[in-house]
Amino acid sequence: MRDITVEELQTIKNPIIIDIRSPIEFKDGAIPDAINIPLFTDEEREIIGTIYKHEGQATAKWKAMEFVSPKIPALLNQIKEAMTNGEDLVIHCWRGGMRSKAVVTFLEFAGIYAMRLSGGYKAYRQYILQQIPTMFPEKAIVLHGLTGVGKTEVLKNLKLRGYPTLDLEEMAAHRGSIFGTIGLGEGNNQKTFDSLLYKGLQEIQGSSHFIMEAESKRIGKVVQPEEMMDKKMKGINIYIHTPLKQRVKQLVNEYVIPFQNEPWYHEQISIGMEKILRRIKDIEMKKALVHKVENKEYQEMIGILLEYYYDPRYDHATLEYDGMFIDIYADDSMDASMKVMAEIDKLLLKKKKVYEGQI
Repeated sequence: MRDITVEELQTIKNPIIIDIRSPIEFKDGAIPDAINIPLFTDEEREIIGTIYKHEGQATAKWKAMEFVSPKIPALLNQIKEAMTNGEDLVIHCWRGGMRSKAVVTFLEFAGIYAMRLSGGYKAYRQYILQQIPTMFPEKAIVLHGLTGVGKTEVLKNLKLRGYPTLDLEEMAAHRGSIFGTIGLGEGNNQKTFDSLLYKGLQEIQGSSHFIMEAESKRIGKVVQPEEMMDKKMKGINIYIHTPLKQRVKQLVNEYVIPFQNEPWYHEQISIGMEKILRRIKDIEMKKALVHKVENKEYQEMIGILLEYYYDPRYDHATLEYDGMFIDIYADDSMDASMKVMAEIDKLLLKKKKVYEGQI
């Protein structure tokens, strides 16, 4: 049996990582791309914990053996099926203890070589929290724009063309508006966000800059690290402008049309609207918004929200930034993507000339 450290895990290309913790542990936080093949169910884990607390370690181990023994053939088959091209196999549990040791031992008996992650998920989490503050490229390029200009689409288009991007909304599984987690599940917790941020930073290592949206410090359930906030506030700012009509169309296409017939959609929009209404003092605007929501007139609701709620709040937030602003006027998100790329290329060319002493 070979134990590997979290640092050694980073050097393995495309490992197959098997997380044998219970589903509830895996859901709380996991290594990105890890496969959950639990040794115990949530209920079994709870029973073993209770026995350990009241009857001691020996009795708890015996109960664990009773639970595991009938599962061994199916468990090994699941792990074997996860191995497709002979990749390195890494097994881990919470602290690299008895669970992972037992599974690696079973695998060795079956003729399958596997490594065990020393310290388990706990060591991985400690490692990434130490590394993240040191991994940010030198300069942030921050995308600004009123709600609906398509900043997320611009970011995705840039990534497809090889630009170094960090999509924080995707990592948080949350959008900073009434649409919150629509189409994204219940939103990620801090552990999952940190893991995805670490992975994203790994992907852009070596770059002198990175591109991100102008998100507030809190996105849904998660909080950005201070180092990222500092980079963002001192970055180069690109402000995207698109017509109000196009912004409404963008939001309808993205957040209404794909989901409006789902049974949960109207309730989720209503809950989001209740939070907004508590912040609005204009009685007539409140009545108009309530009417639009009740009648499921989502397009008209979005138009009112943009013009009288989100736009004034957003413009105020831009005053917090120290860096220069570059304005881009575009017809839609694809037009904005091309113009943003042109501006970034221009900035990088200028930086290169400065470095080479041509300016």
